[in-house]
Amino acid sequence: MDVIYEKTGKIAWIRLNRPKSLNSFNNNLVDEFHQALDRVANDNDVRVAIITGEGKAFCAGGDLTYLETLDGVVAQKTFIEKVGQLVQKITTISKPFIAMVNGVAAGAGANLMLACDLVYADNNARFAQSFSKIGLIPDCGGFYFLPQAVGIHKAKELMFTAELIDAQEAMKLGMINHLFSTELLKKETQLMAEKLAASAPLAVGFIKEILNKPNADLNDVLFTETTVQPLCLSSKDCTEGIAAFKQKRQPEFKGE
Repeated sequence: MDVIYEKTGKIAWIRLNRPKSLNSFNNNLVDEFHQALDRVANDNDVRVAIITGEGKAFCAGGDLTYLETLDGVVAQKTFIEKVGQLVQKITTISKPFIAMVNGVAAGAGANLMLACDLVYADNNARFAQSFSKIGLIPDCGGFYFLPQAVGIHKAKELMFTAELIDAQEAMKLGMINHLFSTELLKKETQLMAEKLAASAPLAVGFIKEILNKPNADLNDVLFTETTVQPLCLSSKDCTEGIAAFKQKRQPEFKGE
């Protein structure tokens, strides 16, 4: 299997599993990745998903050997569209996604990481918008995600030069939430996933949806708040959250 899907409690683990090719995208991996994302979306017991890579890399982007086999513009376009649909799902599924970056994240792999809601990375991870080195433009949503994370001028620099940067530089640029040693990365990612899994699913889903519309002006935001907040106020989760707060205990949210 090119993608390993596992569920532990309310947490889904999605592991890209082509370590010999640094978990690069070919058609089969992308198809299995879609299937894993659909499982996250359709399983009401799953509250949060973690995406990571097997071996020494998170994801090195497109498999160049596979890309060379794509015969003609139609086949090329079909594959790029299918890759782009991965990040569409990640950003629109109402559950939080954590990228656990255990090694290099390059090309589409870097943009896959940026599509996730949180990024936890190994101190030794490295990152690159490597497209221009081989005569390509960024894909997998890079033109959307990278400028939001680092600003337009830095995004241009990283994309123009395809420069490889280390984890510390990526952290400074705002691409990463937290850095950890190799020994602590999985443990700390799991702890955050458990924290998110215990949060109110309806509220977290709405927060994700609203924040993923960065071009909304203040009037749009206020209108959205006025529309969505009453839905939350009338939910069983809100009733439980208020009761738990008053009773000084941990709430038990049901997503209702």
